[in-house]
Amino acid sequence: QVQFVESGGGLVQAGGSLTLSCTTSGNIGSVNTNGWYRQRPGMKREWVATITDNGSRAYGDSVRGRFTVSRNNGANTIDLQMNALKPEDTAVYYCYAATRSGQHYYGQGTQVTVSS
Repeated sequence: QVQFVESGGGLVQAGGSLTLSCTTSGNIGSVNTNGWYRQRPGMKREWVATITDNGSRAYGDSVRGRFTVSRNNGANTIDLQMNALKPEDTAVYYCYAATRSGQHYYGQGTQVTVSS
């Protein structure tokens, strides 16, 4: 099992920035990919960004160029820097971890609301 503590969500105006942070614990030695998903109102959960244990990053089309995912292995944290936020970025954001054996874990989520 992997546990998460997420923080950094809140209310921001369009065009503003927020940084989400996630601290992981538990069986993190088995994790090879971390990242973030989100669920917008009335929509299914969608992939936002991931970073692998060798530092490779990938982003969803809707956030590429605006969001940056990073990780601090020493502190077991994964951050999501979000710039140029849009009202359509309003969602619950979930920290994510995947293990080498194919298990997937999600945090409890943190709300991000972008006002127009």
